[in-house]
Amino acid sequence: MPSSGMALEWSSLRRQGSERMSAASLGKATGIMLAGADALVGSLPSLLDPLCEADRRRILAVGRKEILKTGKHIWRQGDLQNGIYLIEEGRIRSYYAAPSGREVTLAYWFAGNFVGGPDMFGTGAHVWSSVAVEPSQVMFLPGPALRALALQSASIAVALLDALAFKARCYSAMAQMLGTRSVTERLHRLLVFLSKVYGSQQGREIVIGIPFTHGDLANLIGSTRQWVTVQLSRMQARGVIRYHRGLIVILNPRALDLEVV
Repeated sequence: MPSSGMALEWSSLRRQGSERMSAASLGKATGIMLAGADALVGSLPSLLDPLCEADRRRILAVGRKEILKTGKHIWRQGDLQNGIYLIEEGRIRSYYAAPSGREVTLAYWFAGNFVGGPDMFGTGAHVWSSVAVEPSQVMFLPGPALRALALQSASIAVALLDALAFKARCYSAMAQMLGTRSVTERLHRLLVFLSKVYGSQQGREIVIGIPFTHGDLANLIGSTRQWVTVQLSRMQARGVIRYHRGLIVILNPRALDLEVV
């Protein structure tokens, strides 16, 4: 059990990492996912940003704001699609659940992105689930109304296509990683991604501002919680990382980079 002094140190690291990430790092990428290169999941303007004021008002006029508590599902796998949700605040996890019950996290999406594709106009069934992992605010855009707006405005149609293309690149990058990299490489690559995109430099160490359980990491890389626990313990013993109650500190970024190669 950690001493009170160590517990205070971890609490301070968690707070500082979270504050610095909120202030700066969220602008670097639009979500957390498994990808071979940071550029593949780089920051994307909000769906509304490229639009003129008139088109933006048209979008907002058909929207409906919703407040989500932690753990609230927006929809579940198999539910009928009826539109998309723009994320205004918070963090949304999209995941696929196999018949066995095993889950694979597709991504954690932040404000400015949307969830609800690929059938944005509300046809067919959802092929994965989306759930709020922290208090969140979203705007629901009904599929039929969104289709009508896309037919009326080329700018809105192009913005929707750009958003879908970005999602396609993200999920393609994930499929490539799952199909071509070993599970060990995937874990190392995920830690490098998190340290570069969501980490804050504190001396020689990098604190990843978002906490992750072993199960969270396992779902992102397509592994098991037990395997991740063993691997993190080994990396901690080698002095590459420190891990405590979801907080990851990269002690030796160079060593982590070398393990990815």
